[in-house]
Amino acid sequence: MDERVTFGPMLRDMREARGWSLADLGERVFFHRGYVGKVEQGHRMPDRGFAEKAEEALGAGGLLLAAWETDDRARREAAEVGRLLLASTRDSLQMATISEESVDLSDLDDATRALAVEYLGAPPGPMLKRAYELRSEAHQRLRTRDYRPSELRDLYVILGRLQGVLAYAALDLGDGGAAATHAEAGWRCADLAGDGELGAWTRGTQALIARFDSDFAASARFARDGLRQGGAGTARIRLLCGLAQSQAGLGDAAGTRAGLDRALLEREQGTEPDALGGLFTFSETKQHYYSASSLIWLDDERDARRAVAEAVTAVELWENGPPEDRSLDDEALARVYRATAHVHLAEVDAASSALRPVLDLPEDRQISWIQKRMARVADGLTAPRFKGSREAAELVEELRAA
Repeated sequence: MDERVTFGPMLRDMREARGWSLADLGERVFFHRGYVGKVEQGHRMPDRGFAEKAEEALGAGGLLLAAWETDDRARREAAEVGRLLLASTRDSLQMATISEESVDLSDLDDATRALAVEYLGAPPGPMLKRAYELRSEAHQRLRTRDYRPSELRDLYVILGRLQGVLAYAALDLGDGGAAATHAEAGWRCADLAGDGELGAWTRGTQALIARFDSDFAASARFARDGLRQGGAGTARIRLLCGLAQSQAGLGDAAGTRAGLDRALLEREQGTEPDALGGLFTFSETKQHYYSASSLIWLDDERDARRAVAEAVTAVELWENGPPEDRSLDDEALARVYRATAHVHLAEVDAASSALRPVLDLPEDRQISWIQKRMARVADGLTAPRFKGSREAAELVEELRAA
């Protein structure tokens, strides 16, 4: 997540309002001007003593101290998420090498099912914590053999699903390496359980992680291997759409369109119900969303028009569908993909309108995917054809500051 602070900019604004230089303020708070500059730029988080001195020197009326307390709280929360990422990744490295001695539990199964649905509407930090707690309990039962022999396969399935939630949370927090480790441990669990559906879903998640790192060739390999896993449910359609995204990233326009059309056909032919909902199902809405995210990589204007339509459809379906099926992060990304297509079509006002709800999101909802894709929109708006466009320049400035 972005570690920007509000204390620094507020300090700078108050200093400049008094007409003071960095050196002027530094003399009054007994810190070097270089340190003061780093604080203002958000490169250093000062201790409370610095904040109190600046508060007194600038006569800030409590505003600076309040801003420092807000930033300090956010910093401590981010540190806690970082510790969870490290601990959960360490345990996943151990799980990726576990031997065939597994477990299953009905209470953990119920909690995992609830978590899979809750994830769609919650920030990744709390979901990482909850998944880590559940995974620790399941892993403890595995280590102590606290299960009946008939429960072994089911416990591996639960562990594999919790690994999947951890992978998603790590990826949404911007740590592709941790996500890959969690997913690899999940793949091991699916393999030990002999669960083709979970295996296919996990390969789809590994393909997603590879696309996050722009390794489209690896993503395509994961997707193709996932298609060989079999299993019921919508994991196959997800893999087909993920493969189309990979082909788009590789510049294969014909392969992208063919993959999306094949996924549409298989959807029309029907699928068996998924074993688990929420994060582990691939709805029709998600299929429209994946289509938009694939087509925005292509150069043809017709693909951009189709991408706009697919993104609009996805958002409308999420807004009007059951709340438990609504993926807020993906809905925000669908708006970003629509904006990307509008930029391709040189429709700056339409792009700005599509992005407004995303720019207004609270910071804990600005997941790494959103940050990466909005940066791409900003890059597109700096193309030569937008030179001299005040609207484009203003939108770039707002995106860079988000």
